[in-house]
Amino acid sequence: MNQIKIAVIGLGYVGLPLTVEFGKKYETIGFDIAQWRIDELSNGYDRTLEIDEEYLKNVLSEHTLTFTANLEKLKSCNYYIVTVPTPIDKNKRPDLTPLIKTSESIGKVLKKGDIVIYESTVYPGATEEDCVPVLEKFSGLTFNKDFFCGYSPERINPGDKTHTVTKILKVTSGSTPEIAQKVNNLYKSVITAGTHLAPSIKVAEAAKVIENSQRDINIAFVNELAIIFNKLGIDTNAVLDAAGTKWNFLKFKPGLVGGHCIGVDPYYLTHKAQELGYNPEIILAGRRLNDNMGIYVANQVIKLMIKKGLVIEGSKVLVLGMTFKEDCPDIRNSRVIDVVEELSEFGCNVDVFDPWADTKEVKDEYNIDLIKNENELNLEQYKAIVLAVAHKKFISLDLKDTKEHIVYDIKSFLDPSIIDGKL
Repeated sequence: MNQIKIAVIGLGYVGLPLTVEFGKKYETIGFDIAQWRIDELSNGYDRTLEIDEEYLKNVLSEHTLTFTANLEKLKSCNYYIVTVPTPIDKNKRPDLTPLIKTSESIGKVLKKGDIVIYESTVYPGATEEDCVPVLEKFSGLTFNKDFFCGYSPERINPGDKTHTVTKILKVTSGSTPEIAQKVNNLYKSVITAGTHLAPSIKVAEAAKVIENSQRDINIAFVNELAIIFNKLGIDTNAVLDAAGTKWNFLKFKPGLVGGHCIGVDPYYLTHKAQELGYNPEIILAGRRLNDNMGIYVANQVIKLMIKKGLVIEGSKVLVLGMTFKEDCPDIRNSRVIDVVEELSEFGCNVDVFDPWADTKEVKDEYNIDLIKNENELNLEQYKAIVLAVAHKKFISLDLKDTKEHIVYDIKSFLDPSIIDGKL
């Protein structure tokens, strides 16, 4: 093959770190349809905060890395890496629209000998059954004769500055043994943690989707334990700490399960299973339980308010945190919204404070007018305060144990002496 030139399509939490790492070694083009995103990145600013501004500017100035929203500029590339979102629709069914649209775009610039690698989480078979026909249609080329495919599932952990892209072992695969080796060698050249070459694309797809399904089921288990232990008047975390003294006990914690991965990926696997006539009971049971935890939390808050003699209708409630995880601006599929909406259903006036989240994104996605700065808060006006996300910045808040309000801690993050209830 000619000299390696890479195009990464989709510059979010997954695509950007990968683009930057490849850009340090190969001629690399980061592509995104959002021109504002291209403009920001070209000036060295990453609003996801995954890439440090100074670091990004250095890579841009010292290496052959560029960003563009112009599809025509990708024509000279011979590797196309797809890192677009794979969400679910309102019926919790896989929405492959971003993946199909991206495949159409790549098909328009695809040449003989090119390799298209998908990183987006999908159900087993999606690459070859859903994406390849689109590539063939829009390129006029034949799969595994004129062009080839690979699959290497993303393992990015948003906000994690320790387990960065190069430090996480990468699963790779290809549509032929020769292409699989090329794909593996490409990633091995930048992933210091190493690679694992899977025997087929379907195996690699399946490996990814069960990683998050497994975590989802385990969290659902401890969420159910939390519900049971709450009824028994037992501290869930104390139970987990005691059980965790055994060497092979899995240390999961209860909480809201959101984000673009754990709260979404299991539905891709269950969708495929149902297509094949099998109804996956354990996976869906775990999903149902986790999807309802926000409603459970809100009901617990209301019960505590009633016990303290607080009026529910018209009471102001403060929710701390809107992102799906701590110390990260990512609001995708945040289940905090379930808590907010359920409390609103009870007649509460809910404010949300999050110093990490972007106010415009929160307004566009959840129709919430976010409180961004601590100096905008008047804590004394709230009858209930709910800690939903364990941002370190919340430690400085002056939350007191008084008869005038209740404090509920979903994450067991606050000083136990000031809380009235926790998950």
